[in-house]
Amino acid sequence: MSKKVRNAIIVLIFGNFLVCIGMSLIFPVMPFIKNELHLSATDMGIMNSLFAIAQLVASPIIGQLSDKIGRKPILVSGLLLYMLSEVLFAMTNWLWMFDISRTIGGLSAAMVVPTTNALAADLTTPRQRARIIGLLSAAFSGGLILGPGIGGILAKFDYKTPFWFAAVLGLLSMISLWTMLPNEKEIEKIAANHPVPAQSRPPKRASWTQAKKLFSGPMGLLFLLILISSFGLVGFESIYSLYVNEVFGFTMGNIALVLTLNGVTSLTFQALLFDRLVVWLTEKRLIRYCFLLSFLGTGWIILAHSKLEVIIATLIVFTAYDLIRPAITTLLTKASVTKQGLINGVNMSLTSVGNIVGPIVSGALLDTSYHLPYLVVIVFLFISWVMTYWIRDHFSVNLNSETD
Repeated sequence: MSKKVRNAIIVLIFGNFLVCIGMSLIFPVMPFIKNELHLSATDMGIMNSLFAIAQLVASPIIGQLSDKIGRKPILVSGLLLYMLSEVLFAMTNWLWMFDISRTIGGLSAAMVVPTTNALAADLTTPRQRARIIGLLSAAFSGGLILGPGIGGILAKFDYKTPFWFAAVLGLLSMISLWTMLPNEKEIEKIAANHPVPAQSRPPKRASWTQAKKLFSGPMGLLFLLILISSFGLVGFESIYSLYVNEVFGFTMGNIALVLTLNGVTSLTFQALLFDRLVVWLTEKRLIRYCFLLSFLGTGWIILAHSKLEVIIATLIVFTAYDLIRPAITTLLTKASVTKQGLINGVNMSLTSVGNIVGPIVSGALLDTSYHLPYLVVIVFLFISWVMTYWIRDHFSVNLNSETD
């Protein structure tokens, strides 16, 4: 790998990490925005969902556009929009402007995250590709996990500080991409030397028969668990700071401490212990135990009488959630040697649906009763735990017989 390509990969990883931090910076400051501007929890839920809606709608359009006009212009424009969204959020105190800011943020994520993966594939050899895509995935997860903690720490100065900080990083990242990425002709020349294998290219649109086969077979249960876990995690996380602030009187410092501890703990388990847990327990048992721990931890939060109990229970729930998704994804990748693009596409779509519905439902329920959102989450987690007993240890699905 040449020095130029190596530098390009570094700035791509940083850009991926940065945008994912931007997705989750808002969580620790939500109660203070809500209280200062006299907003409802439903308002906050809709604000969060707009990010996921914009990302879901724009992603396929942006993917086709990047093939036509090139990766670099899309990435630079995406980081420009990211910076704009953060500045807008920091400057305004109007709900409709917050909503516009989050929508722009979702659009920027649609421009940056998939395009970085596509460009990384263009710049790397088949042997290097898996490791680099893995690093980009780790940056994605790391940004989502560490974002709330970083936001909580910075918000101790002022609740708008995290967004100014993110805007400055966005500007630096945009300049780095503009100066360090190869131009389009150079990218095409590099890509021509090691083309992306057919199975790594974006999949064609799935036929109805293929989609039906996915959901009616043993994969259907895993996809349902993905949807439930996404709904539960985002529903839990999106109102967490509101809940603990109003029910237990958590201050900004308390919230920052919890989310920072959670970020470090979850990242440690994902990066250092996940493979060992899979070998020890298998994916099926790991998924089952994590759903059970999430169920018990959420119940503990509702019944807790002290901040310490809430902090411990929170770490259990978040860590379990952060292990469920990679465990399910790993099991899915073993189910079919082909059509990985189709399977991953369905995976991401269901995740997006959970990201959209979770905050809105949880926010509306929180306006009705403080404990109601987590009671609903508990029911879903219990059902999911029971469903894990129907997961097969080993199965395979053949989709090659269907025509695209």
